[in-house]
Amino acid sequence: MLKRHIGWDIGAADVTRRLAALLDAPALLAGYSRLVIDCNRPIGAPSSIATVSDGVTIPGNAALDGPDAAARSDACFAPYHDAVEEMLDKRDQPAFISMHSFTPLFDGFERPWHIGILWDQDDRLSKPLMAALAADPLINVGDNEPYSGRTPPPFSTPRHAEVRGLRHVTVEIRQDLIDTHHGVEIWAQRLAAALTKVL
Repeated sequence: MLKRHIGWDIGAADVTRRLAALLDAPALLAGYSRLVIDCNRPIGAPSSIATVSDGVTIPGNAALDGPDAAARSDACFAPYHDAVEEMLDKRDQPAFISMHSFTPLFDGFERPWHIGILWDQDDRLSKPLMAALAADPLINVGDNEPYSGRTPPPFSTPRHAEVRGLRHVTVEIRQDLIDTHHGVEIWAQRLAAALTKVL
């Protein structure tokens, strides 16, 4: 299970590390599988500690009681978000970019998008970033696809960026495009060029 997309965002960490180097920007990565606890979901939400993911039962989560769930939050969730807050406190007027990846096939549907840009009401970064990426006619850019930044919104962006009034965006890259070193480099370079243009 940990090698499948249900266990982690395939390729996202490698793209994030390379992108951070290209932009000379800090990056923070969650160090645990989302099957332990999803750091991008509110505590207590059904998807926070999922019992089923993409039709797969997660045995270690099925009978988890309150104290055990709280222990996971204390060990994994809280330190990650505390570190994000600490990093943002040290930065002067940063932009907030939340990096993820999505499976090419979900529930029998082949997703056509190469990259998705998720956003809610603040489009200061999302709209120009989508335009910069879409300038390449070979790139299919999803506007709040394959997930929505609105209903329900991802946890990290409103928790850290919206409350501070920061320019922000959530980026989703299709996993079959970034599951090799070559693909990681291509997409990190593309994102770095687009973000450099719009920031």
